[in-house]
Order: sequence, then C-alpha cells, then structure tokens
Amino acid sequence: MLDADDVRTIALSLPDTTEKIAWSMPTFRVAGKMFATLPDEETSIAVRCPKEERDELVMAEPKKFWVADHEASFAWVRARLAALDDADELRDILTDSWRQAAPTRLLDSHPELGAATAD
Repeated sequence: MLDADDVRTIALSLPDTTEKIAWSMPTFRVAGKMFATLPDEETSIAVRCPKEERDELVMAEPKKFWVADHEASFAWVRARLAALDDADELRDILTDSWRQAAPTRLLDSHPELGAATAD
C-alpha cells in the first residue's frame, strides 16, 4: 500500500521540488509554488487539478478522489493513498500537479515530464 514515504520520494524526485511544513502538514513546492500536500494524517494527498477536470474525476472515481469542503472553490483535489492502484498512478498524479505549478523554464528544460495542463 502507498504511504507518505512514497509521496515524498516521488515528489522530491521532480525537478526543483522542496518540502516545507505549512498548516502543520508537509507541502511540496516547485520553484516555491505549492503542488501537493499530505493532509489527513498523511493518508491522502491534495494536488492541483483544474475544476472542470476535478469534478469529472471525482464523479468517475469517488472512492479515490474527493474535494475537501475548504478547497471547493480552489483548483485542488484529494486522492486517498490506499485507493490508488500503484506507484505509477501516484507518480502520474504528482507529476501532473507539478506541471501545473512549474514555471515555463522548468517545463521547457524537462520535456520528459510532458507539457503543462494549466497555469
């Protein structure tokens, strides 16, 4: 089963990523911009996700994804670590969120991570 150590390992493997405690939880930032957090006693992750896609994602896989009440007006979604299929799915989720927060210079210098989905 995936856990906070898996999140940390994958997140910190992404370029220019740092970990910082904020709101009493680990947060992960690319070039200073937050792209993931480990809330809920580190049993889930919160990541960036465009609202249009987020709503479809939650409806399609409600056992994996949900929106916390205080994040409803923001482009974030939560994923239950225990519900994710494997480390590859976790990596895809974290990388997608990283791309949304990363500056263009990083995206351009790391084409292997794909294009940004939002800014």
